[in-house]
Amino acid sequence: MGNIILRCLKAVCDDTTPASPPHQPSAASRPQFASPAAAGLAALGHHLLNFETTSQVPEGLSQYVSVSKKTQAKWYAKILATWKESNPPPRTPEEAASLVARALQVQGDVLAGFLQFYSLPFPQIQTQVSGPSSWPEGVQFELHTLPVDAKLVGDGDGMTVHVNTADPRESSVVPIEVHEAVIERRQARAVKDYTRADALQKLIKDAGYRVHDKEEILAREYRIRLRGIDAPEMNMEYGQESKDALTKLIQGKPLTIHVYEEDGYGRLVGDVYCNGVFVQEKLLRKGCAWHYEKFDNRPSFAQWHREAQNAGRGLWAYPNPVAPWTFKWEERNKKNGHKPYQNRRNAQRDQRVPIPAY
Repeated sequence: MGNIILRCLKAVCDDTTPASPPHQPSAASRPQFASPAAAGLAALGHHLLNFETTSQVPEGLSQYVSVSKKTQAKWYAKILATWKESNPPPRTPEEAASLVARALQVQGDVLAGFLQFYSLPFPQIQTQVSGPSSWPEGVQFELHTLPVDAKLVGDGDGMTVHVNTADPRESSVVPIEVHEAVIERRQARAVKDYTRADALQKLIKDAGYRVHDKEEILAREYRIRLRGIDAPEMNMEYGQESKDALTKLIQGKPLTIHVYEEDGYGRLVGDVYCNGVFVQEKLLRKGCAWHYEKFDNRPSFAQWHREAQNAGRGLWAYPNPVAPWTFKWEERNKKNGHKPYQNRRNAQRDQRVPIPAY
């Protein structure tokens, strides 16, 4: 790792116009630089080398960003890892700024403060790789989430996710009140006014956003319903197992979601991919969910459903598994005094039974 940074520093130091690196003591023997930004790139390289050796972050950074030294240390660890993976490594201030932005995944004044510390330019980040022409028919838009919190997986076919507001699709629609609350909350935490900080956190959450304190990321919250499948309810046989299977697939990992529509409960209905794995396919093949053919007629879904059923996998190991939509229909009618066996027979026979959208 150190050799990579040293090669980069040697390339930067080939410039000859005098300038001193920011936040470094002056010395007659110090290399010459073409601009403050080039000096800043060299300073960043020296700080990364020092961090790799000592795990220490530069003292002056706290004057530019209102985050703890612990968070700063995580930042430098991420930059080190990203620098190591880059091929070729950054050789210009612009390339270094882009690398920092990719590594930290922070936004606004936090990213600006870090870059200002090194006199690096604010980058033009290109985060949208795929577009409408590459999406399947019917996809309205695509989400790229932060790593999924296992606690936010509700059951076997739904979860809550967060999307970084640095994403171009999100950045333009964040309410100004939310931006102001994030800044004020950071200031309140800096002076240990946690009562005020908690009140501002509630305001941010009520607006549909969340601040990830460890990384200082503002994210928008979405509730997701997996398209084309229906998993057992949590109070049904195999309900917990189905939820556990989904959690194991996605916890701690970022997702790509092709969103088709919003259902009657305000959830986004979509196809979910995790590290290139199609999540619905995995769940159907393992027998963790039913193909919801009333709302999705994809032949592949029906095939995966049949394969698991014929092999007796997952919920199909039970002698008489009940479809979730039938179970919910029965539960509603029990409250109205109807007999369960009549409800089930009618639900299976009558395709006109009212079934709520997902």
